[in-house]
Amino acid sequence: MLIIDSPSNNAYFNIASEEYLLNTYPNDEIFLLYVNAPSIIVGRFQNTLAEINLDYVTENKIKVVRRMSGGGAVYHDLGNLNFSFHTPLGDDDFSDFSKFTQPVVDLLNNLDVPAKLEGRNDLVIDGKKFSGNAKLARNGKLIQHGTILLDSEMKVLSEALKINPLKFRDKAVKSARARVTNLIDYFPGGITVDKFKELLIGQIVKENGENTTIHQLRSDEVAKIEQLAAEKYSTWDWNFGGSPSYDFNKAIKVPAGFIELHMDVKKGVIQDVKIFGDFFASQPIEELEEKLVGVPHETENLRQILSTVNLTDYFGKVILEEILELFQ
Repeated sequence: MLIIDSPSNNAYFNIASEEYLLNTYPNDEIFLLYVNAPSIIVGRFQNTLAEINLDYVTENKIKVVRRMSGGGAVYHDLGNLNFSFHTPLGDDDFSDFSKFTQPVVDLLNNLDVPAKLEGRNDLVIDGKKFSGNAKLARNGKLIQHGTILLDSEMKVLSEALKINPLKFRDKAVKSARARVTNLIDYFPGGITVDKFKELLIGQIVKENGENTTIHQLRSDEVAKIEQLAAEKYSTWDWNFGGSPSYDFNKAIKVPAGFIELHMDVKKGVIQDVKIFGDFFASQPIEELEEKLVGVPHETENLRQILSTVNLTDYFGKVILEEILELFQ
């Protein structure tokens, strides 16, 4: 088994590294560890916009990255350790998460922390979740990865994943919100992410003995992962445009009146738009609706389109930022 400690805190890089390692080491068992700066990692089949508090995420410069595996959205920061097992796909039950969560449970139990696997894929203490896990099978390999909340910013986690359920109607996989806790609360003397990482690596070495090798990513491997991150995992097309189709609805009250928006969005691109309200327009609102069809449901693209028209003609006395808010 190759044990790899990522040299980066960049979520684009670390999520890209999972795909790179999957394709580059098709026959090797791998245990990958990484820590991300503030970021939200969404499941492969989720509607990204329906999982995040976009205003908060944008304001706080939190990265949003779609991973290869299914499951729900999770928040990462420097107080969160992430682990990823890569192994040849065998005959094991794909829905069984116990094999690769057990080393974490064993380590914590040995440290007198009463952790256990509960439900399908959560690690809990006293009924509160500290680790969510997801997996995928591809190219003859299985990847199972999970989070470990050690000393995460719980307020930021809560705000970043706080969404308005009235905005979206879709068939995408929704995240199941659960009560969460930090492991640091169970260590009277405290513990750092680096120390826990060291302990977890030691647990893996103990369980696998001579079959483990510490592998440092070479400069050429880092360069290829960075290229994959730039071309895929940092792009709007992958992180937002890859979302399932959804209906978006929102209403706002501005000095010019009440404005209500309904949109059909497919692969992140607006397919149909209807705008209603009690505002006064000197030009047919249908003209503006037509201009928005085919535009990505993304703030800067919308800003570019809306900046080219006289919004007063369609809504009365409004400003660009008020209308942009309608789409967020």
